[in-house]
Amino acid sequence: MKRFVLLLVLLAHPAFATGTLRYGLEFDPDVLDPARSGSYTDRIVSSWMCDQLLDVDRDLNFVPQLATAWEWAADGRALTLHLRPNVTFQDGAAFDASGVQANIARYQNAPESLRKTELRPVTGVEILDPLTVRITLSAPYAPLLSLLANRPGIMLSPSTLSAGSDAIIAHPVCTGPYSFVERVAQSRIVLKKYPGHWNAAAMGPDRVEFSTIVDNTVRRVNLAAGALDIANRIAPTDSEQVAGNPRLRLVTSPSIGFQLISFNLDHGPAAQTPIGRDPRVREAFEKSIDRAALNQVVLDGRFVPSNQTEAPGSRYWSPDDPVPPRDVAGARALLKQAGIERVAFTMLVGNDPVNIQIGEVIQSMAAEAGFDIKVQAIESLTGLAAERAGDYQAAMVIWSGRPDPDGNSSIWMSCAGFLNWGRYCNPKLDQLFAEGGATIDPLKRVPIYRAITAIAQRDRSHMVLFHFTWLWGVSRAVDGLVPMPDGILRPAGVRLR
Repeated sequence: MKRFVLLLVLLAHPAFATGTLRYGLEFDPDVLDPARSGSYTDRIVSSWMCDQLLDVDRDLNFVPQLATAWEWAADGRALTLHLRPNVTFQDGAAFDASGVQANIARYQNAPESLRKTELRPVTGVEILDPLTVRITLSAPYAPLLSLLANRPGIMLSPSTLSAGSDAIIAHPVCTGPYSFVERVAQSRIVLKKYPGHWNAAAMGPDRVEFSTIVDNTVRRVNLAAGALDIANRIAPTDSEQVAGNPRLRLVTSPSIGFQLISFNLDHGPAAQTPIGRDPRVREAFEKSIDRAALNQVVLDGRFVPSNQTEAPGSRYWSPDDPVPPRDVAGARALLKQAGIERVAFTMLVGNDPVNIQIGEVIQSMAAEAGFDIKVQAIESLTGLAAERAGDYQAAMVIWSGRPDPDGNSSIWMSCAGFLNWGRYCNPKLDQLFAEGGATIDPLKRVPIYRAITAIAQRDRSHMVLFHFTWLWGVSRAVDGLVPMPDGILRPAGVRLR
């Protein structure tokens, strides 16, 4: 009887293991320096390796991480952060207010930093005591909380900061639950559990190994064979196979992330094309595309056709600018108006099968309206380097989304936006971005960002195609995963059976 009762207990409470969690990514992450990085997959790795000052929950509310509480000044020109006590960096150094001051100063001033534009309203970081800082601003700046729940909120060790950017890339040291072990380009990134982390008890696996597996089918097959525990971004057409496998689970979440096409308007010789010079040509291109058909043919109908950086139906989404229907005759008429019969350009796409197929379907649709598109599949980091250098005509990329609308639009479309690779610049739009950032009341921000959408729809420096549904394939040996609308799985609570 005792043995029988023990067996029942073991069945009711499955044992959890330590070991290695194996996580398959679809693209090789960008450099793991939060001042320089800009890819979705580097954020996945960083979420396991580095804490942020703030985080968001499933409802996109801001929640504590390195800061346990915060409050705005009455005039909105300062934000006071109360820091978590007894936190150490992975090299053993204590985390305190001076670390916040040093990191934000680097994000603002380092030559290599891509965070300068985002943090431009910050005028200083005052140390009030070892665990309290006040960030002062030139004007009220609503997006600041969202930034502190992202890369600008990642705090690196002072010893790493003093060693310079190359040292950070080679071996980043922050305050997170898993510390860096090694990186093999285009292959894997290995992390190990940091026992001194303030929330170490909530972390399960001893090690996490991120593998770059570009091919969606290979990623799914490795998951089914037990070589992976988590497969990121399961192809929509593979989702039923994952859901139907008794050893696997399909984990899903609605998404604030989206896929768009960036056009090179004014960045070097590659911009000298009809689609870069003339908004009528870009409008014709958009008219040639059927987003709903694209979603059905390539994405199994699982995504949400979209033409705005805000998700359809969300607070800042504009009902006055719905997804336009396909209109081939209208597209041809616009090209004729522009004095062009056919338009040729190259579009960079990720070198995974789904992105290639999306590109090919767009290529086929647009051909009927007079566009000759060369679809060039390219590795993610090579593509990112080309886009930053202006060595592209059009590029299809993804964005994981931000809880603040500024983080979904100004980074792409403001004159100094760090993802504005095509150097589009509209002073009226920048004026609206400044107004939207300085407005704290969400309801008062709505008409501002809808006005931004109206200008974006007219100028078409970027063309949003759809908002995702996040799809993960997960082994049933993994418990505790919480799907998030930003597509970033957090490590706390994750366990291996």
